[in-house]
Amino acid sequence: MTVKIDVLVVLGAGGDLTSRLLLPGLGQLLASGQADGLTLIGVGQDALSDDEWRERVTRSFESGAAEGAEPSRVAAQTAWLTADVTDAEGLRSVIAAVDGTPAFYFALPPAVAVAVVKTMAEIGVPEGTVLALEKPFGTDLASAQAFNALLARVVPENSVHRVDHFLGKSTVLNLIGLRFANRFFEQSWNRDAIERVDIVFDENLALEGRAGYYDHAGALVDMIQSHLLQVLALVAMEPPSTLDPDDLRGSIAQVLRAVRPQDDDPRRSSRRARYTPGTIGGRRLPSYADEKGVDPENGTETLAEMTVTVDNWRWAGVPFTLRSGKALADRRKEIVVTFREVPHLPEGLSGRVGPSRLRLVLGPDRIEFDVAMNGEDDPFQLDQVTLSAEFGAGRLGPYGEVLSGILSSDPTLSLRADVVEQCWRIVEPVLAVWRNGDVPLEEYPAGSAGPAAWSAVPPKA
Repeated sequence: MTVKIDVLVVLGAGGDLTSRLLLPGLGQLLASGQADGLTLIGVGQDALSDDEWRERVTRSFESGAAEGAEPSRVAAQTAWLTADVTDAEGLRSVIAAVDGTPAFYFALPPAVAVAVVKTMAEIGVPEGTVLALEKPFGTDLASAQAFNALLARVVPENSVHRVDHFLGKSTVLNLIGLRFANRFFEQSWNRDAIERVDIVFDENLALEGRAGYYDHAGALVDMIQSHLLQVLALVAMEPPSTLDPDDLRGSIAQVLRAVRPQDDDPRRSSRRARYTPGTIGGRRLPSYADEKGVDPENGTETLAEMTVTVDNWRWAGVPFTLRSGKALADRRKEIVVTFREVPHLPEGLSGRVGPSRLRLVLGPDRIEFDVAMNGEDDPFQLDQVTLSAEFGAGRLGPYGEVLSGILSSDPTLSLRADVVEQCWRIVEPVLAVWRNGDVPLEEYPAGSAGPAAWSAVPPKA
């Protein structure tokens, strides 16, 4: 049963996440007419007045170019509550201020979020309540399982929204539409035609003040364990019968259950490195180990790579390489599908140009297909040509799409409990061998392409 959410309660509303991402996304959603009648409540331990909070909301809405009567109404009527929501009395005071069915958005550090959910389990929440949580969802498999069990004491699973803004609705639907609405792709989307798949998220940004979180997570947990395994699931899953949340999320869970490190060898199938001093865009960066707030003894990686296989009929033997890193020369967010080369060329054709590659570029979404064609000057000489097209842009940004699902009680874009646990299961063997020092922590200069030996990922087109 779909429940209409009347009240959005942002816990930890005084932080950067709320002003920089969450509120601009909400403003876009309100301007689109998809959340009429909503009440917004900000909660934090700062002693803000309602007027000070309303000014913050207005500025954030303006930064997201949200205009119109509904954003103006919400900004004018929103209220601020000063409360410690890890405390039972503080949380009761917040719940008492809610007039309607609430969604609680946890813009809080992970440990604080767990404490708040424990308090909710003790005192209860209004019927129909939705909980929206940012990653990380646990710090390992055991903690993720414990947190999921705790959440289940508060609300039903379909009322828990584990947010992955990396996969907005338009990106999800673009991938699904490409695969399942085109016979050419789906008939060749298997081990017989595909040699390998690479999912890459390289950033030219460095730490950017996130040491408090990042130095305890690293690239593997920050990106691969969460976002990139979700991308892999969309690339590799079997066709769902419908786009109903249960069908779609069931297909995602099914394929992740078949994923494991290549050859069941986490040591040989993973690599890690961190950046040393270098220059990006004229900006001089220090070594990661010298960044403010970093403990060099943690051995945190800023570039991680792991290769997995999907042990099922469709994908047996095909390597999927997931890579993510910071302070690199180029910004790359793409899925690269490398097709097997043709077994034979007719005599007289020359100029082998390598395998065909399909590139799905994420944010903004674009498709590029590298194919061999007869050359312009010599028809017997093959050239490689790139065919490209832009995907249609969604009406909302990532956080607008996330909030749309939360406020309409639609869990399609939410990570299901078993999916979160499968993602931890997949990376835990790698984390274990890294902790034991079985995989060396290599180095690369900031602004480079990574360690010199890391050349396996297909180059950019």
